Amino acid sequence: MLVRTISICIAVAISVGTILPAAAQGRFGGSTQDIELVERYDQDGDGYLNRAERDAARGRNLSTSVRSVPLSATTRVGETILPGDVVIYGDEPLYDSDILRTLFIDFEYTDWESELEAFYGSDVEVPATVIVDSESYSEVGIHFRGNTSYQRVPRGRKRSLNLSFDHVDEDQRLLGYRTLNLHNGYGDATFLRNVLYLQIANEYYPAPKANFVRVVINGEDWGIYINVQQFNSDFTREAADSNEARWRIPGSFTSRGGLEYLGDNVAAYQQTYDIKNKDRQENWDALIELTYVLNRTPADGLVEALEPIFDIDEALRFLAVDNALVNSDGYWSRNSDYSLYLDEDGRFHVTAYDANEAMQQGGGGRGFRFGGGSGGVRLSPLEGSRDGSKALLYRLLMVPELRASYLGYVQDVAENWLSWDRLIPITEGYRTLIGSVVAGDARKLYSTQDFESGAELSLRTFVDSRRAFLLGWFDTNAGALGL
Repeated sequence: MLVRTISICIAVAISVGTILPAAAQGRFGGSTQDIELVERYDQDGDGYLNRAERDAARGRNLSTSVRSVPLSATTRVGETILPGDVVIYGDEPLYDSDILRTLFIDFEYTDWESELEAFYGSDVEVPATVIVDSESYSEVGIHFRGNTSYQRVPRGRKRSLNLSFDHVDEDQRLLGYRTLNLHNGYGDATFLRNVLYLQIANEYYPAPKANFVRVVINGEDWGIYINVQQFNSDFTREAADSNEARWRIPGSFTSRGGLEYLGDNVAAYQQTYDIKNKDRQENWDALIELTYVLNRTPADGLVEALEPIFDIDEALRFLAVDNALVNSDGYWSRNSDYSLYLDEDGRFHVTAYDANEAMQQGGGGRGFRFGGGSGGVRLSPLEGSRDGSKALLYRLLMVPELRASYLGYVQDVAENWLSWDRLIPITEGYRTLIGSVVAGDARKLYSTQDFESGAELSLRTFVDSRRAFLLGWFDTNAGALGL
């Protein structure tokens, strides 16, 4: 392994004294940083803001930067549901795909939605009591999450939520997990794509898990949410028995997050790589070393140099699923919106973040040209392999044996998972599980008809078309690729 001494100068990127428009976070690339308000307004020093402290922070006109569309007069209110009305599941795993848990979220104040809007993009969480399976969890911190899925959804409709069970009590967990990410299904009337993608991904590498939950807020049914596992120490302990450094590479069309070598100054990496824990020089050293080895080692020596510090085969599987299932918000598309973590042996691993824009019909592309394609079912398996900014694809696929392994994984996904016959029992099981709740959901983003017809009309069309294209691509190019 190549060892170098790196001098690093760490710069402070954002001053806590500056309030930036919340809606602008992450729009133009770079690391998405929360507006830091807790330290400024935490008068009693307990590490979080009570109601009086939150009112003081809201008085700084923070909410004026947030798009707030009033509830339409035609929007219905959901039915009333009580904890005694639902099935109790007990110790069944949180991400069990065969059950539908109900989460009861009770805010102390009726203006909870306005308050969540006001603190969108900040480090402030609004506390609530959450009841799950008749167990009560107090002081759970809640905030709105997402970018497009938040900005384009008006007040009174389903918006994505993040729940921190350890907001006040650092030992509080829900069935072993400290944080929940509840997605609103924006862009997917079927609710299925994110769950299906991550289910398939987990057949190839450790990826976040996902299933469905029902959410009731202050007694009112808010319907189905997609429960996607948080990328935190809970995940890395499961995936790699580790709690070392983690990075999130947020989505951006101007991202330089493809593991290019950007020099030895950590500031260049901090603009894109959002470190989530253990923000230490030695961890930035390790990341910079990874990019140096990946980009500067000759192809004939790359495997030997890279393998001790990076799980190459896992990365090939990640890239293959990303391409085969056309994750339009993933690595091949804009070398971002994925996650990176270290294990205790000093090896890096790569994993998906989410897949809310995957498995869609999309645009046309450029047919069978190597490296061609612009998305959709005709995306070339070699898309991005000639783009130096996408260093994982560009550098790994330079090595003939790695390219063959990668293409083998793409072909495996096509043959074994892009099969509607195989997916029918999975999709029908999910539709049966959540169908009646979706039908009665007054806050959902799409019609019940779109939900009921979407799997057959759009999802099946993608699966059948993508399978046909990929298998045809391999038949046509097998000789040229030496397969």
